[in-house]
Amino acid sequence: MPTLFTPLQVGDILLPNRIVMAPLTRARAGSTHIPNGMMVDYYSQRASSGLMMTECTMVDAHACAFMGEGGIYSPLHVAGWRRVTDAVHARGGRIFMQIWHPGRAAHSLLNDGEQPVSSSAVAIRNGKTQTQDGLQPYEVPRALRSHEIPRYVDMFRLASQNAQLAGFDGVQIHGAHGYLIDNFLRDGVNARTDAYGGSVQNRARFLLEVTDAAIGVWGAGRVAVRISPLVPFNDMTESQPEALVTYVARELSGRGIAFLEIRHENHALPHEQAILAVARRHFHGVLMTNGSYARESGNATVACGAADAIVYGRPYIANPDLVERYVKQAPLNDINSDRLYGGGPDGYSDYPTLAVS
Repeated sequence: MPTLFTPLQVGDILLPNRIVMAPLTRARAGSTHIPNGMMVDYYSQRASSGLMMTECTMVDAHACAFMGEGGIYSPLHVAGWRRVTDAVHARGGRIFMQIWHPGRAAHSLLNDGEQPVSSSAVAIRNGKTQTQDGLQPYEVPRALRSHEIPRYVDMFRLASQNAQLAGFDGVQIHGAHGYLIDNFLRDGVNARTDAYGGSVQNRARFLLEVTDAAIGVWGAGRVAVRISPLVPFNDMTESQPEALVTYVARELSGRGIAFLEIRHENHALPHEQAILAVARRHFHGVLMTNGSYARESGNATVACGAADAIVYGRPYIANPDLVERYVKQAPLNDINSDRLYGGGPDGYSDYPTLAVS
């Protein structure tokens, strides 16, 4: 019976444990979006995880939503991330880059005046976004025209190539949380009538084209996908979540990708457990699950076979040595909630390990 501490073959990579670090937006890269020394420290400190995923990383210069997320669209970004991967690998770690376009969650003030894009001209109604001019309501995005979509697929292809040059072990495609790919996937936003809208198969077309582009660079065994079929973040809904997950899981399973991650609002909710079971039935590779897991609930999920590995987010913010703490069942550090996004090393790379606590 596997546990969180059992090794796991994930595509082309052997993980020493099944405790995976989630992509966590921390916005420490500044206005250039180039990784810096703080980020080298932060990621290398967490190298004992079975696998790390970077924060969502911009595939284009006009794909900013958070004022300070990392980018992967130029040689300078490649060089910055190479410092990170070299430090992680020096400590024996494994790291995937999560590649991402924010879609309608972007804002023109963050992107040289460029209007956000989406599957359809439907704005995020709830909430505001932070810009250099303060909090602003989300803008109505421009619906991408059919002939433009290949250019966006190419953005992900170039990002995959640059991630490879930067020394990553693979890429994860961010198809969750109401960003560009999810804007196409879920019908609460996608109102298109062309080949990218309407049926589940059409709405999944963009995700699968991006996946195929990444596979063309890396090979299937180093490409992963994240989806969040039930998470309402960024004003997202889906009327056919089981049909969507069934189709996407089957298609990705047939491609032999490294792993599929299901991101939950909370894994303990019955409808989230049910959607994970749908993915388990139809995806025959490594399945990961993410959403408010603790040590015990994660261990139980792996032991019963509902998923193969657990992706931890909040516990990794304050506990760079989370694996060691889980092994020893040691208490966890408290999160400095005032320093989650932006700023300096405080509340980012200054959390103590067991060795110095």
